[in-house]
Amino acid sequence: QVQLVESGGGLVQPGGSLRLSCEVSGFTLDENDIGWFRQAPGKKREGVSCISSYERRTYYADSVKGRFTISRDNARNTVYLQMNSLQPEDTAVYYCAAGEGPLLNWRWVSLYDHWGQGTQVTVSS
Repeated sequence: QVQLVESGGGLVQPGGSLRLSCEVSGFTLDENDIGWFRQAPGKKREGVSCISSYERRTYYADSVKGRFTISRDNARNTVYLQMNSLQPEDTAVYYCAAGEGPLLNWRWVSLYDHWGQGTQVTVSS
């Protein structure tokens, strides 16, 4: 059974950091591209970052480039999203998702087959 479980969300002050984890089961990270998405109230779900199954290429939205880092640990079946210099506009529910690689466009929600339940990130003073 395929499952993705996010953790690591919480409340942080502007300028702070969080590390999100996405633990996967039922498939291997070598077979799937893993994306991080976020959705703020009243807004569409948007792609934040992705790490490819092949060559571990990484991709980032312009809004997070230089602040967020995606990585994966195959031994732990876990993908991480290190988020630094967090700002109030980063507040959202963050989801990880898996899609059979290589994805045509990592930002396309419809290309991902499996999703986690989401974890809330709130950036506020």
